[in-house]
Amino acid sequence: MFEIIDHIEIELTADDILKGQGMDPARASDRVKDVVLEVLTEANSLVEPKAMAGKLPVLDFAHETLTFEGGIFEGPLVKRALAGATEIFLAVCTIGPKLEERMKELMASDMLKGLALDGAGTAAIRLVSQAVTNMLITAAENSGLKTGMKAQPGQEGWPIEQQRVLFSVLPAEKIGVRLTDSCLMIPRKSVSFVLPLGKDLREDATPCDFCSKRERCPWRREKQVAAG
Repeated sequence: MFEIIDHIEIELTADDILKGQGMDPARASDRVKDVVLEVLTEANSLVEPKAMAGKLPVLDFAHETLTFEGGIFEGPLVKRALAGATEIFLAVCTIGPKLEERMKELMASDMLKGLALDGAGTAAIRLVSQAVTNMLITAAENSGLKTGMKAQPGQEGWPIEQQRVLFSVLPAEKIGVRLTDSCLMIPRKSVSFVLPLGKDLREDATPCDFCSKRERCPWRREKQVAAG
């Protein structure tokens, strides 16, 4: 039902790390860029990408509630993102604990390097999540199905407490990820998501479509410019 995915290859660049720190690479200072270059090789060596993912059938959908084999997801985003799904992929991705542990060491002695490593971790888990998403999309296409919008507990319209449902079904402990009482994941650079599958899903929907901050979000504007 669920399988470990450990053949995930990513390679961080200096620009990835700067973006992970919330910076525009074109506007970052020379000092910050120098620090990023100093930690780049180490950052890549500390990233250990893994994921646990699997597919479950949808049993029912009504209002804002999706019932699947093993649990129930509820919330306004569930209605918008998962409506029409006949199956769902559940996934948890992580880069492991090593980068985070090293970042904490550096924060006590060299804060700039510590912050750069933190940005590297943010960038790395983003790349890992996208790589796993692409694998799942390919698997769906090979089965003749479409995939809809990737949704994550904790996004606007989907309470973070729904992480408990996902973790009750998916054995994330097998890749070293656990959930705290406040529904945060440890290691911190980990993400969970649900990807809907079906015959009649919108393939172009994104979380930005349902976010109340979409008109003033700098990341959304950046994507629009990149798309031309």
